[in-house]
Amino acid sequence: MELSAGKLWGLRRLADANGLFKMTAVDQRPPIMNLIKEKKNVPDASYEDVAAVKTVLTKSLANESTAMLLDPIWAYPQAIDHVRPNQGLLITLEEHAFAEDERGRRSAEIADWSVAKIKKLGADGVKALAWYRPDADPEVCEHQQRWVQTLGDACKAHDICFLFELLVYPLPGDAHQTKDYVEHKAKRPELVIDSVKAFADPKFGVDIFKLESPLAGGQVPALDSPEAEECQQWFHQLGAASPVPWVMLSAGANMETFERILTYAYRAGASGYLAGRAIWWKAAQHFPNLEQMEAELRDEGVAYVQKISQLTDELATPWQKHRAFAEGVRIQGAGPDFPKNYQ
Repeated sequence: MELSAGKLWGLRRLADANGLFKMTAVDQRPPIMNLIKEKKNVPDASYEDVAAVKTVLTKSLANESTAMLLDPIWAYPQAIDHVRPNQGLLITLEEHAFAEDERGRRSAEIADWSVAKIKKLGADGVKALAWYRPDADPEVCEHQQRWVQTLGDACKAHDICFLFELLVYPLPGDAHQTKDYVEHKAKRPELVIDSVKAFADPKFGVDIFKLESPLAGGQVPALDSPEAEECQQWFHQLGAASPVPWVMLSAGANMETFERILTYAYRAGASGYLAGRAIWWKAAQHFPNLEQMEAELRDEGVAYVQKISQLTDELATPWQKHRAFAEGVRIQGAGPDFPKNYQ
């Protein structure tokens, strides 16, 4: 398979030398804002508090990660100094405040932010999240697909890696209805898998899928349980639906649950993880004591990252070994006319 020079370089930068993704996310916004409001008993989280939390997370965890995912408002401006020059950098594109009505959710970019700006600042990849329900109103599904295709086209034009995150959500009338950034506890695995299939067409330009567990975290069985084989089949369907390398998100799962999810995912061909709260949520509970938060991250947080990174080394599939690259990876336009061929 041929990859453009920029996308190939981005994939390599985001992974380790063996082609495995061990990426940490600190771009979360509502979960951190809500935590600050709760801990300080204030109506709104200040810019300074949000940035301080993200700085501690980045400072404590960057050295254990192949790449960091930062948002452009709080994390990048205040914490980029803690990201090593020789590691990968992903920047968030989507606005966290989605539009929602009785027909479904619609996504949009952060105001005054773009793929072009992400490329210009030197990032290795663009991360965008779309809420998606294949059974939502057709107009909503069409809006989400058009939006993602527009982003994919922009990433192609600027030759930058496109990491696309998909999350299902409850429609009005569903059990566990919520607008919070939490995993839908009543989600059906076929909705997760069908959502991936909806964006599998190359026209969307996705280079890496960031996917949730097909089963809610609390429903993922122990690896040695009688239900394990059925669960594994759902993960195999998830892997079969992804036409490109894919990584797992943690969706707020606790450490033990996420480790279990990763094992199922790796057995189904996942190439790593891009996780946040599973790694640092417990330590974040110490806010506003940033020193105590940092101390727990250095201890338990780092140890956990090292543990799931070892699991990744043992079980995950290098991105170059994904079936999309069964015939190998080549630079598009390589040869004596590369300067002319490279658009």
